[in-house]
Amino acid sequence: MAECRRVIVVEDDRDFRESMVEYLELKGLDVTGVESALEFYQRMSMHKYQLAILDIGLPDQNGLVLAEYIRNNTDMRIIMLTAQSSLESKVNAYKAGADIYLVKPIDFSELSASICSKLRRLEANQFLPHVRQTGDPALENKQPQWTLFRNNWILCLPTGEEIKLTSKEFDLVERLALSSNTVALRTDLVKYLGYENNELGNRSLDALVHRLRLKQDGIKYNIPLKTVHGSGYIFSAPITIV
Repeated sequence: MAECRRVIVVEDDRDFRESMVEYLELKGLDVTGVESALEFYQRMSMHKYQLAILDIGLPDQNGLVLAEYIRNNTDMRIIMLTAQSSLESKVNAYKAGADIYLVKPIDFSELSASICSKLRRLEANQFLPHVRQTGDPALENKQPQWTLFRNNWILCLPTGEEIKLTSKEFDLVERLALSSNTVALRTDLVKYLGYENNELGNRSLDALVHRLRLKQDGIKYNIPLKTVHGSGYIFSAPITIV
C-alpha cells in the first residue's frame, strides 16, 4: 500500500522539513521532502504522489500557485502548512484548492492525523462498490442522467462531456449525489468537507460551489447544483456513482 501513501513536503526550512519527513516516515508514509517549487515540479515529473504539504512562503514561487497547479492538473490532496495565520491567507488557500489549512507551529501528531484522514478517504473511494443513486422514477424519465466516476474524479454529463473535478469538488458532488434530490444541509456539508463550522468554513463552502459552477461554461447542460437558501444545496438531477 506504500504507493498509495506517498506524500511530498515542500518546505524551505531545512531543519523543520527534515524533522517532519522523519516523523511521517516513522508513521509508515512514503515521504519526499523538497525545498523549492522547482524541485517540486522535477519530482512531480518522476513520481505520482497522493498528497502534498505546502508552505506558502517559498523562495522561488508562492505556495498558492503550487496549490492551483496541483488542483488543476492532478488528483492530489493538499495540506497548507504555513506561519501565515490571517483569515485572508486561509481563504486564499482554500480558493487555491487546499483541503486543510494548518498554522505553524504544529504538533506533528496533528499533521499525521490530518494526512491519514485524507488518505483513508482517498483509498476508500478506490474500493467502494458501484452505487446507483435514484430519485423519483417519474423524475428520472424526464431528466438527463449524470455520472460521477470515483476512480478519476470526473463528472460526466448526459451528452458524454466530462468535467474534471478537484478533490474537494469531488467530495462535494459525491456527498450531494448520495442524497440526490434531497437537500444537504450546510452544517453537514461543512463538516463532511473538513471545514471549520464557522464563518470561514461557510465562505469556503460557497467558494467551492462557485468554482464548480464556473466549470459549466461552454457545456450544454448546467450542473444541477441548486442553492436552497437558508438550508444548503441539492443535486437536482438523477446521478449514478461508479
